[in-house]
Amino acid sequence: MNCKRDDDSADVLTWFLLSPGAAGVLVGHPFDTVKVRLQVQSIDKPLYRGTYHCFQSIIRQESVFGLYKGIGSPMMGLTFINAIVFGVQGNAMRMLAHDTPTNQFFAGAAAGAIQCVICCPMELAKTRMQLQGTGEKKSSRKLYKNSLDCLVRIYNREGLRGVNRGMVTTLIRETPGFGVYFLSYDVLTRALGCEPNDRYMIPKLLFAGGMAGIASWLSTYPVDVIKSRLQADGVGGVRQYSGIADCVRQSVRREGYMVFTRGLTSTLLRAFPVNAATFATVTLILIYARGVEEGPKDCESEPSEPH
Repeated sequence: MNCKRDDDSADVLTWFLLSPGAAGVLVGHPFDTVKVRLQVQSIDKPLYRGTYHCFQSIIRQESVFGLYKGIGSPMMGLTFINAIVFGVQGNAMRMLAHDTPTNQFFAGAAAGAIQCVICCPMELAKTRMQLQGTGEKKSSRKLYKNSLDCLVRIYNREGLRGVNRGMVTTLIRETPGFGVYFLSYDVLTRALGCEPNDRYMIPKLLFAGGMAGIASWLSTYPVDVIKSRLQADGVGGVRQYSGIADCVRQSVRREGYMVFTRGLTSTLLRAFPVNAATFATVTLILIYARGVEEGPKDCESEPSEPH
């Protein structure tokens, strides 16, 4: 999205209103860039000592814009993913009929699995862009102009299989991850017991959404490390892994089981504010769109009801 200051201010406002996670992407993307850099860096010649050093190095070597490499991909896919996730989860809850924590898990898992169709190519482009020009303020040789160009070039070289690299690991991560996501949010909102007229409803929604995001990432983070490594594999022209099992085997043999925590600090720092904003915004929109009198009584998002 290209903004021309005042001329496009209305479009920017509309974007943020229609896509509650857009602001979260802007705030959270630098943490995601750090996460990916830490996950895939070579153990033999590590560039970064930890989360803070990675932030510091990227800003010093590549400027602050280095933290926002690859942001075009999640910004383009964000609206579609949110629509799929909350739409599928809502329809699944209607089919399951009973609003229970268990059904929230299954509905969330279904939503997570279906949105992988968009999520996997989006994250592939994001990862490749985040790694392009590592340590260079002005990259001497840019392989990809932007996220769309990245996907087009991968498709031209490797076809659909290349564009969907990492799909299996994405499914393994997203299916239970979104189940835990909606389950955690449901359990927390029930425990907090807020009502639409509760003066502390918004802080409770923010807390529940943030903690749901953290729980979701913790439940599947090791898979995310493998996914990032598989999607980054071959960037330098040499493939290191023949598949998921080979990636796990090589990673553990060379770096031990702590490899599965690479970039976790950055991820959790990002997870709370991003998911707090997303869940709270979606919930409030649904509550006030239906009228406060008809809003959910225990402040669950309940996207199962139509807008």
